[in-house]
Amino acid sequence: MIYWKLFLAFFVPNIVGYGGGPAIIPLIEAEVVGRYGWMNAREFAETLALGNALPSPIATKMAGYVGYDVAGVGGALVAVLATVAPSLLLMLGALGLLQRHSDSPRVKRMSQWVRPVITVMMAWLTWSFFSEGLTSAGLLHTLLIGTGAAVALLRFRTHPAIVILAALVYGGIFLG
Repeated sequence: MIYWKLFLAFFVPNIVGYGGGPAIIPLIEAEVVGRYGWMNAREFAETLALGNALPSPIATKMAGYVGYDVAGVGGALVAVLATVAPSLLLMLGALGLLQRHSDSPRVKRMSQWVRPVITVMMAWLTWSFFSEGLTSAGLLHTLLIGTGAAVALLRFRTHPAIVILAALVYGGIFLG
């Protein structure tokens, strides 16, 4: 029964919540603290603060931690599954629909319009990262890290995880 409660506590907020992890955190808190009483508000806030300090989506980290705290490894697996299941189901449905109508001229036109939109979004993301780097680290460090990363990725074909780790080390030494 605890696994079913964990599943519902994370599935429902993720199916009705709109706006990603930060938008569904209050819904998760209502379930975890309000409905089931697995944590008090202070414990939830501390868990949220710890989760925000770690990489990856906040909702899955919260689900894994709460699930483990409530029912061990099985609870963590159930809670994480309940968190990703709504997105997975919607994505599979959308892919099935697109596949079924792949010969449609409308779908082909839609696909042609998606690429430029994604390109603009990636350019905007790059610009916002660059602007944030300038603000927090300064021009010299931003250019050194950016140039070093570009050379490592393009010239030496270094794995992106190693480039990210090197940038973290550089930041820890020179910006910490």
